[in-house]
Amino acid sequence: MITAKAAVLTQIHEPFEIRSYPVLPPPQGTARIRLIASGICGTDLHIQRGKIPIRLPAVIGHEFVGQVEAFEAGADSKHSVQVGDRVIVTIACPCGACLLCQSGDDANCVNMGVTNGSDPDTPPHFHGGFGEVSFAPIANLVRIPDGLDPRMTDVFACAGPTTLHTFRLADRANIPVGQASVAVVQGLGPVGLFAVMLLTRLGVRHVVAVTGHAKPERDALAIRLGATEVIGLDRVSSDDVICHVRALSDGLGADVVVEASGHPQAVPQGLQLLRNRGAYLVPGQYSDSGDVAIAPQLITFKALQIIGSSQYSVEDIRAYLEFLQAHPDLHETIRLLAAPYRVADINQAFQDAGAGKNIKTMLVADD
Repeated sequence: MITAKAAVLTQIHEPFEIRSYPVLPPPQGTARIRLIASGICGTDLHIQRGKIPIRLPAVIGHEFVGQVEAFEAGADSKHSVQVGDRVIVTIACPCGACLLCQSGDDANCVNMGVTNGSDPDTPPHFHGGFGEVSFAPIANLVRIPDGLDPRMTDVFACAGPTTLHTFRLADRANIPVGQASVAVVQGLGPVGLFAVMLLTRLGVRHVVAVTGHAKPERDALAIRLGATEVIGLDRVSSDDVICHVRALSDGLGADVVVEASGHPQAVPQGLQLLRNRGAYLVPGQYSDSGDVAIAPQLITFKALQIIGSSQYSVEDIRAYLEFLQAHPDLHETIRLLAAPYRVADINQAFQDAGAGKNIKTMLVADD
């Protein structure tokens, strides 16, 4: 019997268990996908640390890129995705019937289901992203176009669609992000780096990245991806950052600030950085990391616009792939962001990711 490995989270704050399960035929309506790369997201770190409650045991992970091995018997002729295709797998299962789904925003479905919530001891076992195989509904597969390296594609497989959906919500609120002259990105993890790329390609003149600590290699990559400058708060005070951003904008402040750090303390600073009628886009606060005091009168007197966004849709994944196709000049630099580990080495991968050693930590298939 053919088997494959999966990394199973059995308890929070505990190492993953590496288990082997039989590789079974796909159940009706699903495909079996063989791992190429599977990113470790900040959300996964939050889950492992108990900041986002889920039912355990589980095979978590939601940034799975792989090659389709099989559909249910006879199903391959019914779908646009075929056996052999390389795909991004989304775990989100919107209901299609709620107010948000019916209004064209199924990323914020109020009855959202996920594909990685089942017990891994229940066949077909490989329900999530941290395994050598994954099973997913065929509707949850998005084909990666020929010419895109799938491992490179996995670097921003979550951060890219997440950021694009945030900007799409801003557009729906009549916030023209592309018309900004000065934008600030708080944090240079995957979401922050993709925001830098997107803002730059939209034509924003000044894209200032603000981080908690300067890291020369990461900061150089951010500049290479389009940031006009990177400012570390370990070297420059928050007040000095605010003054600098105002100097770039004729004393007004940033047109747009993107919160991508996940640190609650970034929020009060973000509000202060904005000009009157500025837009604060907040995809980064994805777990309960504590409360902060803000000055709510800033929202009132500056007439600020605040857009939160936590999920993305298949439409956003397609937009992400189109972005990569349109900007081949970015591919080499994106590849440099990935730090690969085998599934069997997931505990080391999580340790390194949690310590901030890597920009993008990912599990990859054995060669």
